[in-house]
Amino acid sequence: MALQHADEQVKQLGDAVSIITVVGTLAELLPAMAAVLTIIWTAIRIWETDTVQRLFGRKPVDTNTEQ
Repeated sequence: MALQHADEQVKQLGDAVSIITVVGTLAELLPAMAAVLTIIWTAIRIWETDTVQRLFGRKPVDTNTEQ
């Protein structure tokens, strides 16, 4: 009976180590994913600017600007 109880404790310890490993892996991975998403978002924002759109000929130069 004591051995069965010890086996349950070992399983719980293994589960705890597994959860800690998953969280640690995600925490290590999260900064890299955040950096990649930030780069993609910034590139999209830059692409959407009028200046870049005109450089690529996707938006005509507006000569009738009101001031």
